[in-house]
Amino acid sequence: MTKPIPPSLSTSLVWFRRDLRCFDHAALYAALKQSQSVYCVFIFDKNILDLLPRRDRRVHFIDQSVRELAAEIESMGGNLIVRYGYPEQEIPKLALELQAQAVVVNHDYEPQAIQRDSQIKLLLAEFNCSFLSFKDQVIFENDEVLSQAGTPFSIFTPYKNAWLKKILAQADDFYCKPYPVHVYAEKLSKYASSEIPDLKKMGFVTIDQSELRLQGGMKAGAILFEDFLSRIHNYELARNFPAIKGPSYLSVHLRFGTVSIRHLVREAINCIRTGNAIQGAQVWLSELIWRDFYFMILQHHPRVIDHAFKPDYDAIVWESGPHAEQLFTAWCEGQTGYPLIDAAMLQLNNTGYMHNRLRMVTACFLVKDLGIYWRWGERYFALHLNDFDLSANNGGWQWAASTGCDAQPYFRIFNPITQSEKFDPDGKFIRRYIPVLAKLENKQIHAPWTLSVSNLKQAGITLGENYPAPIIAHDEARKTTLARYAVVKK
Repeated sequence: MTKPIPPSLSTSLVWFRRDLRCFDHAALYAALKQSQSVYCVFIFDKNILDLLPRRDRRVHFIDQSVRELAAEIESMGGNLIVRYGYPEQEIPKLALELQAQAVVVNHDYEPQAIQRDSQIKLLLAEFNCSFLSFKDQVIFENDEVLSQAGTPFSIFTPYKNAWLKKILAQADDFYCKPYPVHVYAEKLSKYASSEIPDLKKMGFVTIDQSELRLQGGMKAGAILFEDFLSRIHNYELARNFPAIKGPSYLSVHLRFGTVSIRHLVREAINCIRTGNAIQGAQVWLSELIWRDFYFMILQHHPRVIDHAFKPDYDAIVWESGPHAEQLFTAWCEGQTGYPLIDAAMLQLNNTGYMHNRLRMVTACFLVKDLGIYWRWGERYFALHLNDFDLSANNGGWQWAASTGCDAQPYFRIFNPITQSEKFDPDGKFIRRYIPVLAKLENKQIHAPWTLSVSNLKQAGITLGENYPAPIIAHDEARKTTLARYAVVKK
């Protein structure tokens, strides 16, 4: 539970983590409202950064966001202290130097983050400095949405209904109200030095902006959201087709908090109430509720990080050995011979983004066609996705593998060919990432191995040379998967 902030503090230190904005910010608002002086800090955390590739788009997104945040805080009268190091060392040291009475943060729900915060809280207590934490990155957390029996939900639809009932019961949009940071901005204080560490000095390779295709910061998030609102009426249909502009593209901004979840939910509800794009807004709001749902699952069941949500599914025997590793490598590199799967993986590898429909299809292919343990894929996505979020990534993979809460049934196995024909009917997405297939006709592009050698040659394709033959036969793989899952068949 969050401790109430003391009625009056002389000095507070607000530590920004995955909330890189200075508007509608719960911790910053609370600190400003109750303190005489407020300092702000961000730590480039070596515990996290040391594990990342030296060429990582997410680090550049963070760097852009931190630099914009620093400029905005300076325009408000303060500045942002930026350090590179270990938070468990840097935060207590800085708090002691500033003689802060409290370090104020927004909740972080991941187990490692909870352990880190507990450690820092103990270190701060040694010199009577409080550690205060507030809800900010979700609408509802922990036990705020429970079943009528008072227990956490494990099925999404009843959770969603309870979530909506609770939020809509408040006529004044209580749970979505913004925190007016600007009202108390005069409390912001300046620190003597506010130089931002250089990414090169931290060991990261510079990525050209034209190649990055990802703009960090609050302004970029706001522009994306305004653009999405102009087409939210098409969201219900458009979201499923990777070749068209359907999604909001806000997931990475939600991940790093450059947008406010309260603002997004408030706008979605407003669209529904005013009759503007009702269907699209309802479907998108449902996606935001899924986000809360997976956060809740992680909070109540942290074991899902290492195990199946459904314990019986840990008994499944997955493929192993050199052959499994070869299959996994082919999947990672977009060399499976199934065009939609390969195009999706190449999109991920080249941009750090993957369309949500394709996340489901590629995950199902890895687990149920190739028989590879879902955690292998989960780790690969964690390494490459710009918007990687532990709870959502874990939830999505366990959904695809049928091991999670409210997951697809184990016998539901996506056919990669029919998925391709349905959601990329003209092959536009496939051609974007696999130009060698560009000359194939729309009906041919989804399964090129079914064509004659002469037809392939006419299109400039030689299977096994400039495009792979399928590494597995889907129909046979389906039978193997049903046998594999028989261990949990009820």
